[in-house]
Amino acid sequence: MSKKALACWLAIFCPLALSAAAAQAPEPATRTRNGSIDMLASGAFSAVNSQLEPIYRQELGLEINASFGSALYSVPTSVPRRLERGDAADVVLTSKDTLAQLAAKGLVVPGSQVDLMKSALGLAVRSGSPVPEIGTEAQTAAALLQAGSIAYSSSLSGTYYETEMLKKMRIEDQVLPKSRKISGEKVGAVVARGEAEIGMQQVSELMAVPGIVFVGKLPESLQQYTVFSAGVATSAKNPEGARALIWFLARSPEVHQVLSRNGLEPAR
Repeated sequence: MSKKALACWLAIFCPLALSAAAAQAPEPATRTRNGSIDMLASGAFSAVNSQLEPIYRQELGLEINASFGSALYSVPTSVPRRLERGDAADVVLTSKDTLAQLAAKGLVVPGSQVDLMKSALGLAVRSGSPVPEIGTEAQTAAALLQAGSIAYSSSLSGTYYETEMLKKMRIEDQVLPKSRKISGEKVGAVVARGEAEIGMQQVSELMAVPGIVFVGKLPESLQQYTVFSAGVATSAKNPEGARALIWFLARSPEVHQVLSRNGLEPAR
């Protein structure tokens, strides 16, 4: 998108056209002054962010210093834990529920939250391995039962896997003992090394890893979508740039194209 085009859509889209959450956030300037933004974000956004970095510089004049972690408070390196202990952040991008909790605690500016993307769960296998059918719940259950080992994330997707998904398929007793929770790296990396036959994680995180084959999304009867939102940290040193970045992520057609290429859906 050119600078002129960016100015046009910022001028056209008014708060009345936004979601209730976005409507509470003041519209930023078309282009911020040159600067940098510190962003704490969930891992589902990591591949997208690296692809967007040149666009940030061209359209907003911003350098984004991003670091990534789980949305789960129980994980020591998670986004909420790092924000609590004072890690630098202008923008916080994490699950909608986690962001709301951070706003309630006074760590994110209330009303600054904007829904950005929706993420699905999927499965992957090592490159060169047989690719199982997972189009139905029965096929997915069979694939997990036949696998010798399974890796899953220590984030929202992993909590769902170990507390709901396997129970729903009634295969918890057979599958959970051969499942390994992964923390500190992408599940796909473990699968690529041959340390697990099947990996389950957010689709965008699986698609970003070389050496694996993305099998597909979980069938709808097993699927759990996560909405990811962004807000301005109360400790932000560049709140103007933070607001501009959030609006850009929510509204830019270029951003939406990158999201789609990475297995994510724009929230609106």
